[in-house]
Amino acid sequence: MLPIRRSTRLRRALLPAASLLCLSVSPVAAQRGDIPTVARSAGQFATLITALEAAGLTSTLRGNGPYTVFAPTDEAFRKLPAGTVENLLKPENVEQLRSILLYHVVPGRVTASQARRLNSASTVEGRSVRIRNEGSALRINAATVLRADVPATNGVIHVIDEVLLPPDRVSADEPDRASDARAARELLSLAVRRGAPLFNDGNVEATAAIYEVAARSVLALGNRVDGTARRALERGLRDADRERDPEEKAWVLRRAIDDADRSLESGRRRMATTRAH
Repeated sequence: MLPIRRSTRLRRALLPAASLLCLSVSPVAAQRGDIPTVARSAGQFATLITALEAAGLTSTLRGNGPYTVFAPTDEAFRKLPAGTVENLLKPENVEQLRSILLYHVVPGRVTASQARRLNSASTVEGRSVRIRNEGSALRINAATVLRADVPATNGVIHVIDEVLLPPDRVSADEPDRASDARAARELLSLAVRRGAPLFNDGNVEATAAIYEVAARSVLALGNRVDGTARRALERGLRDADRERDPEEKAWVLRRAIDDADRSLESGRRRMATTRAH
């Protein structure tokens, strides 16, 4: 595993608090296409596009979404320690790469003006990014938004000058395992809350995309998540890949999410019983 910033706790912020300020950004010409297409046409995200392809996330970000992507430029990737990008692109590091990339994605379409009302936002990776207003600048963790509100057909892109790195877990002790399990369940629950209404409205492709992102995000936590839950999600993703019918694909993923959630709840109860004794 490659070293990333360390944090003693999982931070999940949900409530807005910061006062609204006006954002001054360069005008952006309207773009046609989904998020990967717009990023590719911009000419400054070659490393990001390569990483998305290596992590198997390009097709996900072509889905209906909507998604908000904090997109590091090529220059932002060059700020990482020498060899970091090359190592992340190796097949054995695909889960860590996927985790880092999903940490740049927030469910829904969040504009810069909306972001300025927040202290933080929960990413599809499961952990939150900090949002701060510093004068006319909008900061995401330590990164600065260079250009905001770049439109895509399935969301919005905010260009940033640094790669966002998820806070690392200090250890696999019991409190952290409990936090990871809660984060996984919250992410799966969020996916169902967002996906089910879309499914009922007939937007089955968007539902399947949301479920897939959630499943891959939980799997990115690796062995910090209950093994039975991981296997349920892995099986669901494999079965969904074989489906050509978007509606059936959504159902396959939903069943996998439900199975994983039940396993995570069983694990929580076992942990609570162990602590009680």
